[in-house]
Amino acid sequence: MSNERKTENLIRDTLRKLGYYESDCLTRVEEQKSETEAVKRLLKVASKTGKGGKGAPEFIVSNSDTPDFLIVIECKADIKHHESNNRDNPIGFAVDGVLNYAEHLAKGFNVIAIAASGQTQSQLKISTFLHPKGAAKAKELNTKSGRKISEIIPWADYIEHGTFDPAVQALRHDELMAFSRELHEFMRDHAKLTESEKPLLVSGTLIALQNEAFTKSFDVYKPEDLQKQWFKVIKEEIDKADLPQAKKYNMNQPYSTIAVAPALGKPSDAKTAAKYPKGVLYELIKSLNEKVRPFISIYHDFDVVGQFYGEFLKYTGGDKKALGIVLTPRHVTDLFARLANVNKSSTVLDICAGTGGFLVSAMFHMMRHAVTKEEKSRIKSDGLIGVEHLPNMYALAASNMILRGDGKANLHQGSCFDPGIFEALKKHQCDIGLLNPPYFQSDEALHELVFVKQMLDCLNPNSIGIAIVPISCAISPHPMREELMRSHTLEAVMSMPTELFYPVGTVTCIMVWTANKPHAESDKKTWFGYWKEDGFVKTKQRGRVDLHHRWDATRDRWVEMFRNREVHAGESVLWKVTHEDEWCAEAYMETDYSAITQADFEKVVRNYAMFRLLGTKLIEPEIDEDYDAN
Repeated sequence: MSNERKTENLIRDTLRKLGYYESDCLTRVEEQKSETEAVKRLLKVASKTGKGGKGAPEFIVSNSDTPDFLIVIECKADIKHHESNNRDNPIGFAVDGVLNYAEHLAKGFNVIAIAASGQTQSQLKISTFLHPKGAAKAKELNTKSGRKISEIIPWADYIEHGTFDPAVQALRHDELMAFSRELHEFMRDHAKLTESEKPLLVSGTLIALQNEAFTKSFDVYKPEDLQKQWFKVIKEEIDKADLPQAKKYNMNQPYSTIAVAPALGKPSDAKTAAKYPKGVLYELIKSLNEKVRPFISIYHDFDVVGQFYGEFLKYTGGDKKALGIVLTPRHVTDLFARLANVNKSSTVLDICAGTGGFLVSAMFHMMRHAVTKEEKSRIKSDGLIGVEHLPNMYALAASNMILRGDGKANLHQGSCFDPGIFEALKKHQCDIGLLNPPYFQSDEALHELVFVKQMLDCLNPNSIGIAIVPISCAISPHPMREELMRSHTLEAVMSMPTELFYPVGTVTCIMVWTANKPHAESDKKTWFGYWKEDGFVKTKQRGRVDLHHRWDATRDRWVEMFRNREVHAGESVLWKVTHEDEWCAEAYMETDYSAITQADFEKVVRNYAMFRLLGTKLIEPEIDEDYDAN
C-alpha cells in the first residue's frame, strides 16, 4: 500500500545528500510550518481546501543569502496522484497542491514549487515550477539551456535557473531601482554625506561584505567601532587585490573621509539613537547585505554601483553639469558590447571609465564565451583596460570590478591624455574601444571628438572603436572631424532616441570607427542607422524603462542591420561622406511614407506650431504605471 511518508523520506534523503541540512549551510529546511514571519503570514490562508485555513506544505526551504526565493515541496505517494488534468484539485494531486501554495507565497517571494510522487528512488516523479513574485501564475522552470528539471538539484542551481527567468530578472531589477531611491532618502536624512560620497559608501560597504567574517559579525560592533571596522575591512579587501601599491592607495583614499563621517558613528541625537540604536552605518550595511549583495552575486552584467551613482546624481544639480557627466544607460552599454562583437579573446579599452559600466558589460560577454580557466583568467587580468580621471569615480570603477572577482588591475587613475598613461595603454594592444566622453566642456581641447581620437589612437590598427557623443559632433563643422578621418575610418553612425539620457536633455548618436586606417584609403561608404525608437518610455516612478518589453527584439534587429550593412527605407542608408558632410541618417535616408500615420503627421504639425510660437516643442507626458501596466 502506498505511503506518503515514504515519498517524504525520499525527498528528505535527497535534500540531505545535496547538503541542504549541513550545519555550515545557509539553507534552512522546515516541514509543515515555518518560523519565518513573512512565510507564516502568507501560509495562514493557504489551505488546499480553498476555505481560508492554514497551509502546511511538506517542505519549505529558504536561504539567507537569497532571501527573496523560497522552495516549497508537496508530496503524494502514488504517481497516479501527481497531476490532475486541469490542476484544480490541490487536495488530491501534488502539482495542484504545490501550485496552490506557490500562488499564496508568491505575494512575497519568488517561489520554486516542486511536486513529488512515488515510493522508490527509481519511481520518483518530480515536476518543477517557478512562480515569480507578484506574477499571476506559475510556469514550468527549465534550466538555462531549456531542459526540464525533473530531479531535486542543489539550492545554487535552482537560484541560477530561477534568476535566469526574464520575469524574475525584471522584478529584481525593479526592486533594486526602488531600493536605490529609498536608500538615497535614508542617506539624505541620516548619513549627512555629500552626493559624491554616497555612492562611495555603497561601493565600500559592498566591498566590505565580500569579507565573509565581516558579513557574519558586523552586527556585534558598537556604533563607534563599526565605522573603524568598516574601513579596516575595505583596506584588507583592496590589499588582497593584485594591484600596485600606488593604485591601492588611490582606491583607499576616497573611503577614508567616509570612515570619519560623524553621522555614521554613534548617534549624536536622542531621536536617531532611539530609532537606530545600532547606528546609521549598521542600518545601511544591513540593508545592502539583504537587498543588493545577492543581486550582485547573480547578475554579473549589471552595473550596480553605476545604478546607485546615477540615482544619487539626479539630486546633485550643479556638479553633474559642471563635470559633463552623462552616465550610459545599461541597455546601451550592452548594445556597445554586441556591436563590437566582444568575445573571450577581446581586449577592451574605456578611456573615460566612469563607474565602469562599459567594462562590466564587456566582461559579462567575454566571460560568457570563455570555457577554460586560462581563458577566464586572461579576461580578468589582461582583457579589461580603463582610465578614470576623477579619484572618487576611479574608486567606484575599481570597486565595481572587485565585486566581479577581478578585472581591476588595469584601471588607471589619471588623465587619458597623460603621455605616461597613453604609452601604458598602447602596450595593452587593445582591439576594442568603448567610449562615452564628458559632454559640452568649455575647454575646446576637451571636445568630445578629441576624446574619440585619443581612444582610437590607443587601439591596434584595424580595431573597432565605438563612441556615443552629442549629435552636434556629427552635424556641426569642427577641425577634429578632418583630423579623425585622416587617421581613422568612419564605419557607421546611428542616430539615437532623443530622450535616451532622460532626464538629461542630450541628443546623441553612436559613431563606429576602424582605428588607424585612414578614411580616404578605405574608400567605402559609411552606414547610417536611424535608431530613434528603442521601445523605452518615460514613467513617473522609474524614469525611462522598457515598459512593454520591446527592447530585446529591437536590439537584435539593430545589431543584425549594422553587421550586415542592410539598407531599409526609413531605417538605414549607405552614403559616401567626407569631413565636410553631415554624419547622420536624416541627411541621406529615404523617407518611408507608407509608415507615416495620421497621428505622426499631427504630432509633427503640433510640434512645429509650438516651436514657432514658443521656441520649444511639446513635451511627451510621463506614464503613470499604476494606470498603464501593459
